[in-house]
Amino acid sequence: MRIAIVTDAWTPQINGVVRTLGSVRAELEKMGHEVLIVAPDRFVSVPCPTYPEIRLAFARGATVGRLLSDFGADAIHLATEGPLCLVARRWCMARALPFTTAYHTQFPDYVAARARINPEWVWRYIRWFHEPAHAVLVSTPSVAATLTAHGIAQVSPWGRGVDLSVFGLDGARDPMIAGLPGPVQLYVGRVAVEKNIVAFLESRHPGSKVVVGDGPARGALEKQFPAAIFTGARFGAELAASYRAADVLVFPSRTDTFGLVMIEALACGTPVAAYPVTGPIDVLDQRVGAMDDDLDVAIADALGRDPVTCAAYAGRFTWAASARQFLGALAPLQLVARAA
Repeated sequence: MRIAIVTDAWTPQINGVVRTLGSVRAELEKMGHEVLIVAPDRFVSVPCPTYPEIRLAFARGATVGRLLSDFGADAIHLATEGPLCLVARRWCMARALPFTTAYHTQFPDYVAARARINPEWVWRYIRWFHEPAHAVLVSTPSVAATLTAHGIAQVSPWGRGVDLSVFGLDGARDPMIAGLPGPVQLYVGRVAVEKNIVAFLESRHPGSKVVVGDGPARGALEKQFPAAIFTGARFGAELAASYRAADVLVFPSRTDTFGLVMIEALACGTPVAAYPVTGPIDVLDQRVGAMDDDLDVAIADALGRDPVTCAAYAGRFTWAASARQFLGALAPLQLVARAA
């Protein structure tokens, strides 16, 4: 199958969308499928206001269309709601070509947090963007319920995975983190306002707080919370060593659709503390973590979960299974392409 994925989020960005698309592409190619990525790195782009790590591409419909036509895609997937996918959406609709979309990010909540705009205004755009899609791929039942409640009914499940060759019980533990006064409480992810990191850093549970990641809010948070340790972004084996050295991963976001870092931490034997919101309520159970509206209560409850149980639980999340779900949603598009 020849699969074209159009996305406004791609390397060198560091986020869950990029990691998901990269991991699923690798699995699809292992299965023998051909994958074309149409991303901002192919076009002139500018930094996104308030978030310069994200590039907004300027692309003409004819240029994007030529890439898709020359590739001969059996299926087209629009991964984001940004300008590049808008161009591809318009091109597909002008030719009556079916496509799938995905809802990776709680975009209305993010915009509301950054620009103080009523999220219901943004939902109008989200409904308009996804309405013509053959299927809208969602990571969890909670996200599916959210979209359905906002008038988007054609949802299809698309789970996430963890690379168990990197994240596991066996391996090094970061000596700096392991040497801190315990319990060591770890945050991993983008350092941005929508991630609600302040709630983690203001929590009162004794021990040490470590923030692994980078982003636009890092400088301000380092000044506001000088006792916390900010390591910057970490990847691969270095990130796995950070998880293993911590006593608990704290996931303070209230706006994530999944939370890949939770299953990475679990795979390394580290339990998770979170709010009972979309993402955690679909990923966690009491064997491997704790959820509470009081983050201090969740942290205290999560500490002491069995590392072996955490790692075994994470094993249910694989990128191979994620890729198969992705293919299942795209398969009807291939039949249309063949008929044409």
